[in-house]
Amino acid sequence: MRMAMIGLGKMGGNMVRRLRRNGIEVVGFDRATDVVTGLGQEAGMLAASSVADAVKQLPQPRIIWVMLPSGDITENQIRELAPQLAKGDIIIDGGNSNYKDSQRRGAWLAEQGIGFMDAGTSGGVWGLENGYCLMVGATPETAKAVEPILKALAPAADRGWAHVGPVGAGHYSKMIHNGIEYGMMQALAEGLDLLKGKEEFNLDLAQLTELWRHSSVVRSWLLDLTAEGLAQDQKLEHIEPYVPDSGEGRWTVIDSIEQGIPAPVLTLALQMRFASQDEKGYSYRLLSLMRNAFGGHSMKTK
Repeated sequence: MRMAMIGLGKMGGNMVRRLRRNGIEVVGFDRATDVVTGLGQEAGMLAASSVADAVKQLPQPRIIWVMLPSGDITENQIRELAPQLAKGDIIIDGGNSNYKDSQRRGAWLAEQGIGFMDAGTSGGVWGLENGYCLMVGATPETAKAVEPILKALAPAADRGWAHVGPVGAGHYSKMIHNGIEYGMMQALAEGLDLLKGKEEFNLDLAQLTELWRHSSVVRSWLLDLTAEGLAQDQKLEHIEPYVPDSGEGRWTVIDSIEQGIPAPVLTLALQMRFASQDEKGYSYRLLSLMRNAFGGHSMKTK
C-alpha cells in the first residue's frame, strides 16, 4: 500500500516512521527540504519535491494524509490539493481542525467525488513507539479504504483506533478529548501545588506522584509524565508560568454553551490558562484598587 503524507513536523514525521515500520510505502512532502531528505534516508520514505509531485507518485485511488496546523494552512492545502485529484481519491486531515470545518470540507469534497476523513490524533511525541489513538470520521467506504493505515498507526491492529461516525465526528471526539485533558491537567497541577504549599510536612512530590502511579484511583499517563518530570526537578524554577491553550479547549467550551450542557471544570481549566497568559494583569490590578477603595486594604505597588 502506498500513500502520501503532507507535513512532516514532529507528528507527521513520526507517523511516517511508524507507517514505514509497518510496511506501508509513504511519499512525503514538506516545505523543509532537509526534513524530506532526512526521512528518505532514515525511514525509506519516497521524497516528493512538491504536493503535485507527491500526487503523481501515488497509484489510484490515491490517499493523501494532511498533517498541518489547523486553520488557514490546512484549508489552503486542501483547496490546492483537490483539483489535482480524481473521483475515488481520499484526503485525510489528521491535524486539530475544528469539526465544523471538517464537515464543510467533507461536503465540498464529496461534491467532487473525493473522499474525506477527519482523524482526531492523540499520542504526541510518544506515538512513534506507543502508537497513536485515532478517532476518525468518514463514510463507511472511506473508512474501509483507510483501515490498513489506521491499523499501522494505532498501538495494535485491534485497538487504539475506531471509525466513530460520519465526517466531523473524529475531530469532534478529539476536541472533547482535549477539553477533558485540560481538566485533568488542571486538577493535578492544583493538587500538587497544595501539597507543595504545606511546608510543615515537607512533602516530596516526586515520591508522592510515583506512589500514586501504583494502584491509586488517579493513576494515569499524565501522572506518569508528571512523576517523571518531578523526579528530575521539583522546583521548576526554569519554567515560565505561562500555559498556552490550543483551539480545541476553546471549541469545547463553546460547544458546551451551544448545547446548553454545563462543563464548569473544563471551562475553568481553560480560563486558568488565560490567566497564566495575562502579562499585564490588568484585571488583578483593578481588584486590588477596588479592595483598597472600599475597605482600605493595602495595595502592593512597584
